[in-house]
Amino acid sequence: MARVVRPAERGFTLLEMLVALAVFSLAALALVRLQGVTLHTAADLDSKALRQIVARNLMVEVQTDPVPPAIGEEEGDVDNGGRRWHWRRLVKAMDDKRLLQVDLTVDGQPGASPAVLSFVRVVE
Repeated sequence: MARVVRPAERGFTLLEMLVALAVFSLAALALVRLQGVTLHTAADLDSKALRQIVARNLMVEVQTDPVPPAIGEEEGDVDNGGRRWHWRRLVKAMDDKRLLQVDLTVDGQPGASPAVLSFVRVVE
């Protein structure tokens, strides 16, 4: 005599368990990869924000210095935020001789895009 199995007593087969485990593993791997990308993006944004802060600090120094910067290109290093930043400054005369155009570029880590800031300085 055959035993009647009710749907409530039926369990998963081994094949169904393996498929479910494979789907869960793929979802878990996707989440781990997403976390890595998120951490990398957050670190890049932090570095980008610091580069922009350094560029603005250098701009304030140029704007508040009583002596205008010399026309031409200059570069140097500055420590800020616990890091060393390399900057380049290009100063050009404008059509109005009372104004100078200053282009600042701040580089941080290799491979990261530099922060670029352009502004106008009054010649006194």
